Amino acid sequence: MLDPEVYEEVEADPSATFSAALVVVLSALAAGIGSIFTAGVFGLIAYSLFALFAWYVWAFSCYYIGTRLLPEYETEADHGQLLRTMGFAAAPGLIRVLGVIPGIGGLFYPLAGIWMLIATVIAVRQALDYSSTPRAVAVCTLGWIVYAAVAFLPAYIFRLE
Repeated sequence: MLDPEVYEEVEADPSATFSAALVVVLSALAAGIGSIFTAGVFGLIAYSLFALFAWYVWAFSCYYIGTRLLPEYETEADHGQLLRTMGFAAAPGLIRVLGVIPGIGGLFYPLAGIWMLIATVIAVRQALDYSSTPRAVAVCTLGWIVYAAVAFLPAYIFRLE
């Protein structure tokens, strides 16, 4: 889902909030399922919860950075608009479920991450009414740094990776 028009529709449709949340939950569960053979049942639960929490941190960070630190003149967005668009941008994370494939499963995590990052740039650009893609990249990159710290620090601490 890299079509800017889809994100414009989602941004404007408050009834899409449940669907966006469902995409995020399924993406987080895919991360957990994809890790089950390397991290066990504890990994499934931990990866799912970490992925869900870290996604929210990324979305909130992008909202804050995009509306407070790096807004454009036309930027007008509320938290719900960004959560909806970024929720649908999490859809590529569903391929993390393929992490269960022996030998090549580990390739799906970075692939999903890159795809989600590209989708998130588009989602942020549309939700924040940016005319500048580089500004959306900056917002997503700064938000991703916060996201990465939240997502990977617990995994390192609990030795899940």
